[in-house]
Amino acid sequence: EVLHMIFMRILQKVYGIRLEHFYMMPVNVDIMYPQIFEGFLPVCNLYIHMERFLPVCRVNDFQIADVINPKAKRTARFLSGILNFIHFRESRRGVYLELQSNYKSAMEKLQQLETANQEAAVKLEKLNTVPVEQQAEFRQLSDDIQELQQLLNHDYRRKTTALQEVISQKKSDIAERTRKLNELKVTMAALKEEQEQLKSKIVESPEELKNYKEVMKETVKKLKKAKQEVIEKYEGYRDLVEILPSCQLEVQLYQKKMERQGANVERLASVLSEVRNLEDQFESAQIELKKGKTDEMSLKRLVTAKQEKLSTTEIRMKKKREDVEQYKHTVFEY
Repeated sequence: EVLHMIFMRILQKVYGIRLEHFYMMPVNVDIMYPQIFEGFLPVCNLYIHMERFLPVCRVNDFQIADVINPKAKRTARFLSGILNFIHFRESRRGVYLELQSNYKSAMEKLQQLETANQEAAVKLEKLNTVPVEQQAEFRQLSDDIQELQQLLNHDYRRKTTALQEVISQKKSDIAERTRKLNELKVTMAALKEEQEQLKSKIVESPEELKNYKEVMKETVKKLKKAKQEVIEKYEGYRDLVEILPSCQLEVQLYQKKMERQGANVERLASVLSEVRNLEDQFESAQIELKKGKTDEMSLKRLVTAKQEKLSTTEIRMKKKREDVEQYKHTVFEY
C-alpha cells in the first residue's frame, strides 16, 4: 500500500493524475463483468500509468508483478530511475524558465529600444525641419547676417587700410621734420663755433662789431622762427596721433560686432552639434536594436531546438508505448 501511494504521488506530480482517476473504469473498453474489476481496478490503472511512465526514466522491464508483489532491489532501481528523472525534469524546467525570462526581457528591451528609436527619429526630424511659418524669416535672417558680415568685413578692411596709410604718412612726416630739426641744431652748433672763432679774429671796430651782432641777431631770429615752425608742426602731428584712440574705439566697435556675429555662428554650430549628437544616438539605438534582434533570433533558435528535442522525446515515448501496447496485446492473445 505504501509503495502504491508513492507511485500515485509520483504520477500525480509528473502527469497531474488525481487519486480518483485510479478508481475510474475505462470508458473506451467494453467490459462484460465490471464487478470483477472493482477490486483490481486501482492496481491495473496504476500498472498502466507506471508502464507508460517508467520507459521515460530509462526503465523498460516494469511488470505487473512489481506492483502486486514488489521486490526490494527492483523497487529501489525503479525509485532511483524516477528520482533521476524528476531531478533532470526540475533542472530542465529551471533552464526553460530562465530562457523564457531572458526572452521576455529581450522582447521588453527591444520594445524600449524601438520606442527610443522612434522618439529620436521624431526629435531629429523636428530639429532638421524649420517650421513653415518661420522658413521665410529664417532665410531672410540668414541673408541679412551674411550681408551684414560682408559689409562689416569690407568697411573694417577699408578703414584699417586708410588708417594705416595715414599713420605711415604721419610717421614719415615726423621723421622728416625730426631730421630737419637735427640739421638745424647741427647748423646752430656750427654757427656758434664759427662765432667763437670770429670773435677771436675780429678787430675791435665798433661798427663792424655792431654789424656782426645785427647779422647774428637776424640769424638767431631765423633759427628761432624755424624752430617754432618745427615745434608747431610737431604739436600738430602729436594731435593727429592723439586722435588715433577714437579711431581705435571705432575699430573696437566693429570688432565687437564681429564677435557678436561669431557668437551667432557658434550658436548655429552648437545647434548643428546637437543635431549630430542626436544622429549618433539614433545610430547607437539602431545598433542596440540590431543586437536585440540578434539575441531574439538566437533565443528563438534555442527554443526551437529545445522544442525539436522535446518532440523527438515524445515520439520516442509514443513509440515505446506502442511497443508496450503491442507487447501487451501479444501477451493477452497468448
